Amino acid sequence: MRTSRTALGRAPRPVRAARDRPLAPMGRRLAAAVGLVLLGALPAALGALPGALGALPAAALDATARTPVPSGNYRSAREALRMGVRDYNAGDKEGAARALEYAAEQGHALALWKLGRMYAEGDGVPHDDLKAFEFFSRIADDTTDEGPDAQNSGVVASAFTALGAYFLDGIKGTYVRPNPERAYDMFNYAASYFGDPNAQYNLGRLYLDGTGVDTDARQAARWFNLAAEKGHAPAQALLGQLLVNGQGVPAQRARGLMWLSMAREAAQGRKDDWIVALYEKAWASASEEDRAAAMAQASQTTAQVTGSARRRR
Repeated sequence: MRTSRTALGRAPRPVRAARDRPLAPMGRRLAAAVGLVLLGALPAALGALPGALGALPAAALDATARTPVPSGNYRSAREALRMGVRDYNAGDKEGAARALEYAAEQGHALALWKLGRMYAEGDGVPHDDLKAFEFFSRIADDTTDEGPDAQNSGVVASAFTALGAYFLDGIKGTYVRPNPERAYDMFNYAASYFGDPNAQYNLGRLYLDGTGVDTDARQAARWFNLAAEKGHAPAQALLGQLLVNGQGVPAQRARGLMWLSMAREAAQGRKDDWIVALYEKAWASASEEDRAAAMAQASQTTAQVTGSARRRR
């Protein structure tokens, strides 16, 4: 009998895959953890991530709640998914939810993921974190030990990252209790086997804050570096701060300023005010020599980061 990968009981942590092994306020930030809001934002080539998928340990708890299957004239889960996407893009989110629920009940991973996002954000359906958790759990529980090059690898990685965010804080009034160690397992799986930058960033935060693991600024820097090279602005900002201050890594002020300047350029809106503050503080105290070196490094690194982001799409 299969057991759930998202069990609440503590299980041994999966062995970290070889990929991405070299250098590399934690409240509910599911949107930041997942980083995918609309179906159209999901990369077209969901299977473009190399590496080898290992087995995640299992224990005993399946997500038991299921959304009732709506009636509809769908010949297949694929057709229901296609109609759900069409209805969603046309603004008929109620109709989209019905079609996606039909496809999800047939086990279609993309439908499960999109419904999880809709319930997590209250997007056309009542906001319900527990339902979102259970949709994401079904993706994790149905994942077979195939390589991350598989068609649904992006969806699977995103689901594990979302589950990590839920385990981190728990869901008030439900059986999902805060469990930082399980959050580590979810983030580590998505970060190690799929190279997911959101998971890598969140894993770095756990090491930086000592949440669910021993505080280890060097490990934090490794994971921030991996995410930063993929264009993840918050990871770039925290990596830059560590390098400027020499925290956990040898001080490299110019390189730290470079990452902070790149993060500052990518910052968007009030949610990223903390990035701007880190940049301004470091830049104000930097020497002219370090500033010039940072700007010289930035043009080359920006091209590399842009190329990496394009390859992920």
